[in-house]
Parts: sequence; structure tokens; C-alpha cells
Amino acid sequence: MRHRRKNNHLGRKKGHREAMLSNMATSLIMHKRIYTTVPKAKELRRFVEPLITRSKEDTTHSRRVVFSALKNKYAVTELFQTVSQKVGDRPGGYTRIIKTGYRLGDNAPMCFIELVDFNENMLQESRPKRTRTRRSRKKSAAKATGAEALSSDTPVSDVEGKAEGKAAKAKGKVSGESAKKVKAKTTSKGTEEAKSEAPEAKTATETSTKEAPLAEGGSSEQTETGPSEQAESASSEKAEDASSEKAEDASSEKKEDDKKEGPQAQAETEADEDTKS
Repeated sequence: MRHRRKNNHLGRKKGHREAMLSNMATSLIMHKRIYTTVPKAKELRRFVEPLITRSKEDTTHSRRVVFSALKNKYAVTELFQTVSQKVGDRPGGYTRIIKTGYRLGDNAPMCFIELVDFNENMLQESRPKRTRTRRSRKKSAAKATGAEALSSDTPVSDVEGKAEGKAAKAKGKVSGESAKKVKAKTTSKGTEEAKSEAPEAKTATETSTKEAPLAEGGSSEQTETGPSEQAESASSEKAEDASSEKAEDASSEKKEDDKKEGPQAQAETEADEDTKS
């Protein structure tokens, strides 16, 4: 029978058991998570959690008590500097045991033991989610009665001001709805006009495609009759150039004659004036 057997000796004597738990606690504080068997993890939890509670008071006495159990100054400094700051608001339950299955060979139950506040993934999952609750009829009735009481206590001017504000909001809503309707009508008209213009554009493109071959035929006829017309135009241009040259020669000869006759005419006019005098 197991009467008065509170502790699990783990098949070891007192000195061996205390040394093993001290080493396991040091590893847990330094690495924040270790892999061991379930009975050892349960005994380690009973051993290390009082030490973590002691680390919340950073005094010389508490440091000496923790050092007498751990026997490792680096683990003591880590416990009092980082671990105590993380678990300062937690009132116990600093470790978590996660069972992983059974070990091959002796079929011993295995698990992870870790410090709760150093597992970020579990902390994110444990955050409470916002839940929507349905409003009960009792609460709505109570709110209605409260509103009636307030309305009875409030003066008439406040009631009128609230009514005016509601009317202004209603007008604003109506104007917004009317503007939306006008925009919708304009957009519908624009779509109808675009639809009506689409067939006209199609007919215009069809007529242009039909006229294109005719234009090509006319250009071919022009190219066929081109050389004869070019010869006629060249001959007409030559005749015009010859006539213009002749007219220029005649005008230049007239100007020269006028220049030659100019002094003679002046002398004759002077002689006539002398005879008259």
C-alpha cells in the first residue's frame, strides 16, 4: 500500500534524486523547455515552481535560498533577471506539461515541460476572442423605459432641438438619395446613347469599306490615262512660257524707245515755247 508516500522517489536515493532535480531545474531555466518522462516532469514541477515564486522578491536572502537548490550562479541570475520579469503577474502555474507519447524500448510516457510565458505560439492562441451576444428583450425594454424617463425629465427646448437635428439628418439623407438617383439616370442615358451610336458607327465603317474598292478602281483608271494627259499639259506649259517671254521682250523694247525719245521730245517742247514767246 502507498500510505503516507507523497513523493515519487523515481527509483533513486535522496542525494541522487535531489541532484537530478537540481540539474533538470537548471536546464529548464536556461533553455525554457526540456524533454523528459512524465513522472520526472511532475516531480520537477513541484521542485522548480517554489523557486520561481521566490525569485519575485529580488533580495539577498531569496537569492541564497535559490542558489542552495540550483547550485549554479548563471541559472540564478537568469531566473532573477528574465524569468521573474515574465512571470511577475502570474499567481502560480509557471510550467506546462505536454505529453508526446511513449518511448521506444521501455514504453515510458514522454513529455515536454516548459515555462508558460516563454511559448509565444501558445500565448497567441490563448488570447480571448471577441464573441457576439444576442440582445435580450428585457434589456431592450429597460432601455426603452429609461429613454422615456429621460424624455419626461428633459425640457421642451432640448426635445425640439433633437427633433430639428433628426429632421436635418433626414433631409440630408433624402438629398443624398436624390443625387444618387440623378447620377444613376445620367449614367443610364449615357449608356443608351453609346448603344445608339454604336450601330451608326458600324454602318459608317461598312460604307467606308465599300467605297474603298471604288476609289482604288478610279486611281487605276487615272494611272492608265496618265501619260497622254502629262504630255498635253507639258506642251501647254511650253506655249504659255513662250508667249510670256514674247510679251516681256515687247514691253522692254517699248521702255527703251521711250527712254530714247525722251530728250528729243523735251527739246521740241522748248523750241515751241520760244517761238510762242
